[in-house]
Amino acid sequence: MRDHIPVVVQGSGRRARRAGLAGVLWAAAELTVTVGVVVLLLVVHQVWWTNRQAVAAAQEQVKALESDWARTTPESPAEESAGADPVASAQAGDTEPRSSPPSLSPESSAPRAPAARAPARDRAYAVLRIPRLGLTVPVAQGIDKRAVLDKGYAGQYPGTAGPGEEGNFALAGHRNTHGEPFRYINRLRAGDELVVEVRGKRFTYVVGKVLGETTERDVGVIAAVPRSLVKPDYGYSEPGAYITLTTCTPEYTSKYRLVVWGTLRS
Repeated sequence: MRDHIPVVVQGSGRRARRAGLAGVLWAAAELTVTVGVVVLLLVVHQVWWTNRQAVAAAQEQVKALESDWARTTPESPAEESAGADPVASAQAGDTEPRSSPPSLSPESSAPRAPAARAPARDRAYAVLRIPRLGLTVPVAQGIDKRAVLDKGYAGQYPGTAGPGEEGNFALAGHRNTHGEPFRYINRLRAGDELVVEVRGKRFTYVVGKVLGETTERDVGVIAAVPRSLVKPDYGYSEPGAYITLTTCTPEYTSKYRLVVWGTLRS
């Protein structure tokens, strides 16, 4: 009987190793594609879907305010009995000295005022209209991200003047995501109108100056007489009734702040 002699096939181990390496590379490629799709979906949700949600909710809030104002007037008996001016009553957080404004950082939150004086922090009380940009956005007290800015609102810096008042009515708003109401304020030019409505009262400001870039700690831009502490050539030197719009710059970053100033039309 002939003995069975095993046959050794050269290269079979090498092919197995190659097949194993190919499997690993394929799995890594699939994982990379999956992660990329997830990241893309997150970006779409953050940039597109949150914008749609915030814009829709903000416009509903504007309609609700306008509907409420249509049913009531500043001379309504309820307000007369309360003895409060409707514009002054809308100003929450006026417990800080107006000479010491907060940081321009959206994470700052305003101190609470007595309930009888003002609405809740996340409740819109005014409407800002910018005809040049086709923008209509509700205004609420405070600049907290979750409670105000992420809703697509413009937020009033605590301690700043109310609409139409002497001093500086200073607002912050997102430039990207969450409704991005202030995305195009860099397009504003001297002479453009900024209209603020509060319960039957209308205040028209006229854009005067623009500061293209400053730091988030440049609180001088929202002072009662606004002037940059970082770039002192930008701002005002005389008391008056001002409006300030602030947002992040460049787009999709929060490194610096873009500032637009206007004065109340007499």
